[in-house]
Parts: sequence; C-alpha cells; structure tokens
Amino acid sequence: MHRIHDTVHARTGRTLPDDFDDTFHERVFAAFERELAPVAGVTELLGELAGAGVPYCVASSGSRERIRTGHRATGLDRWFTPDTVFSAQDVGRGKPAPDLFLYAAEQMGVAPQRCVVIEDSPLGIQAARAAGMDVYGYTAMTEPGRLPGAQGYFDDMSRLLTFLR
Repeated sequence: MHRIHDTVHARTGRTLPDDFDDTFHERVFAAFERELAPVAGVTELLGELAGAGVPYCVASSGSRERIRTGHRATGLDRWFTPDTVFSAQDVGRGKPAPDLFLYAAEQMGVAPQRCVVIEDSPLGIQAARAAGMDVYGYTAMTEPGRLPGAQGYFDDMSRLLTFLR
C-alpha cells in the first residue's frame, strides 16, 4: 500500500483519500471471495511437501489479512498455520529488502542458504537473492524476461518438484 500511495503522489502530486486503503481492501477481499482460485497443482505440491516433511511457508508483501483472505477463499488455509505465514507487516522493510525472507527463515529454523524461494515478481527475486537464497521464477502470469536473476523458471506447479529434488 505504501508503494501505491508513493506512486500516486510521485505521478500526480496528490495524496489519496483517507479512506482509500479501507475501500481498496474491501473491494479486493470481495473479489477474492467471488473469483480467487488456487493455482493449478499447488494443492498437490503442498501435499507432497507436507508428506515428505519438508518445511514450507508463505512470505508475502501483502498484509496478514490479505494472505488469510486469499488462503480461506481458495481452500489453502488448511495447509498453513499462523506460524508459517509471514507478512511484510512483520518486518521494517518489505521486498526488495531481504528482511522478510530472512525473518521467515529464522522463524522456521532454517538457514537462509538452505531455503528455496518461489517468486512471481522482480522485487521478490531481488529480495531472495539479497537474502542468499535460491530463487525460482513462477512464470504463469509473468514472463521470464521480467524476472531476471532466478536460477530457473517454471509455469506449472507440478514442474516445481523437479527443481526441489
């Protein structure tokens, strides 16, 4: 949200209305409830990771409320506990700073160099690399050329397991 406010101000010299954030989130969450669906293959992937005892988490620039709403709307909430969901709200600086990924690794008890990050944004890839983590670009909605710096790219969650093995 900070980036939205900053961009509008930089481009127009104006500030957004005081109720902008609340209105924006109400509309986004309503759209989530109506339209959001899990990424194809992600449920199977999470099942395989859980079955193999591989720790995993979410480290998102979104708010905790946005993450919870998305997980609930897609049925993915059964795969995550509050201890495995991390938000930029948990740290002082969001992506592209490495803080969020480093915090998530620390909370999960895993050394950063043993972590693999899946990202679909250039800022997320920058953050993962700055944290010293391996990072793979998910390209179902973002072309690989917009995700420089990833060690590999995939557009189907079922293909991710080949990287992880």
